[in-house]
Amino acid sequence: MADNLELQGRHGKSRVRVARVWRRPAAAGGDVIAEWNVAVSVVSDCLPSYTSSDNSAIVATDSIKNTVYVKAKECTEVVSMEEFAVILGRHFTSLYPQVSEATVTIVERPWERVAVDGKPHSHGFKVGVEKHSTEVIVKKSGSLLIKSGIQGYSLLKTTQSGFEGFVRDRYTLLPDTRERIVATEVTAWWRYPFEHVSQLPSKPFCFTQRYQDVKKVLSDTFFGPADVGVYSPSVQNTLYLMGKEVLTRFPDISSIQLRMPNLHFLPVNLGSKENPLVKFADDVFLPTDEPHGTIEATLSRPMSKL
Repeated sequence: MADNLELQGRHGKSRVRVARVWRRPAAAGGDVIAEWNVAVSVVSDCLPSYTSSDNSAIVATDSIKNTVYVKAKECTEVVSMEEFAVILGRHFTSLYPQVSEATVTIVERPWERVAVDGKPHSHGFKVGVEKHSTEVIVKKSGSLLIKSGIQGYSLLKTTQSGFEGFVRDRYTLLPDTRERIVATEVTAWWRYPFEHVSQLPSKPFCFTQRYQDVKKVLSDTFFGPADVGVYSPSVQNTLYLMGKEVLTRFPDISSIQLRMPNLHFLPVNLGSKENPLVKFADDVFLPTDEPHGTIEATLSRPMSKL
């Protein structure tokens, strides 16, 4: 309380870019590289810095930035970005008495190992598309929240999708259909069940592998079997089935949030009755993402929260 006003503040450093290379011989799988965009935000008891000229309790944001590089150097073994976020969070909440909470957000640039003549290259990588992300909150008490996610995961089916039976009133122009292209760019966040640092497994949990597992389940459920696919009556239904399958497959995930904009492919008809330049025959489309439908939902196990 200051000047009869409630004051809550936090500070940190954003867009701290760090790349870490772990050197390994080709026989051991080759070099490993991770490129991370890190943001750290701390809740700190430094009220006088806001209300007066006393900065004695502030952990400088430049020091926070430097800590990211120091901790990356100290990780002599390969770590996932979730593990690295926990390391940073525990550091800030344990080293500084005035820091009660640290939030660490990381987005990973997707460097993928290349193959030459079918053989994985020992030190060659290309950049992918979708991005792995995480948000970790660590409190001084040891309370913990770990979320992982995927951004920019573009999926499309040229058939086996429709949309019909929706509300019709004087504002409705959209016709029913059982045949359309369905496309989306998935953003997903899922939460792990660890609620205290003491609950973290003694044997490191493979967050990176779980990310790959979730990514595969999302796409497999969206597409269906390779030869026949699966019919989607709406993006809502497909979203639900994708989230449900993740929770069914992975008991170590307590909840998942999915956001799936409906990216449209509009039928192209050009010309007039007298001069039909392009007559649509389920073949030529106009791709557009403005405006787009937005569908999102959260699926949780009982007593869990995202």
